[in-house]
Amino acid sequence: MKKIWTKPKLIAEFKRIEAMGWIENYRGKNDGAVGNILEDLLGIEENNLPIPNAAEWELKAQRGNSGSLTTMFHCEPSPRALSLVPQLLLPFYGWKHQQAGKKYPMSEMSFRQTIHAGDYSDRGFIVKIDRKERKIKISFNYRKVAEKHKAWYNKIQKNVGLKDLNPQPYWGFDDLASQAGTKLLNCFYVQAEVKKVNGKEYFHYNKVLMLQKFSFDGFLKELENGNVLVDFDARTGHNHGTKFRMRKNCLPLLYEKVTRIV
Repeated sequence: MKKIWTKPKLIAEFKRIEAMGWIENYRGKNDGAVGNILEDLLGIEENNLPIPNAAEWELKAQRGNSGSLTTMFHCEPSPRALSLVPQLLLPFYGWKHQQAGKKYPMSEMSFRQTIHAGDYSDRGFIVKIDRKERKIKISFNYRKVAEKHKAWYNKIQKNVGLKDLNPQPYWGFDDLASQAGTKLLNCFYVQAEVKKVNGKEYFHYNKVLMLQKFSFDGFLKELENGNVLVDFDARTGHNHGTKFRMRKNCLPLLYEKVTRIV
């Protein structure tokens, strides 16, 4: 049987873990180690916290000194029936995978881009928020392609031309609000201070925020501010999924109520 928590018991458990002080990282060097160890300490298998008689709660954890992005949720762009990432972006706007001919076949292509609304990426992609059409769109502008990608630019010009994406990948406000609101309705956001001693890494889980009532308006605002990003991660052999990610310390901006627990 999985362990069942009440919110008061879970809050008490976070305080107990904070009081444990420094805990050795036995989960490896990847970004997920801090969350994996916290799940071990709580006795849960995944970040959906089993709290009965309450709306779904999510657990998000990261290193306090890390500049890495926090993954919020996965959601493929519309029209979903067209599978636009593997059928449009990867074959027509992708580039040779860095492991092509090594780990993967010579023909392996990649479309790996983390983009936002604040500025164009060096390959000319940007996130646009269209409040009139109530859509979040992905656009391409050939004028914004960096000189270092000249060969790729020439390939795009030859294969599909230099117009904007057609069809244009997008997320409708209503669909995305439903997806995000279900996944992130309530959240415990945990940060761990990090130190290294004799080559070993240690975590101290010393900051816990209880975030309640996800705000889609707040989400759109931070998307416009460039704090929420869209992350594409596809290669010929596998689409790892399109993610919405957030810059460090910005997650509380998406909630109506923020309570410091630890």
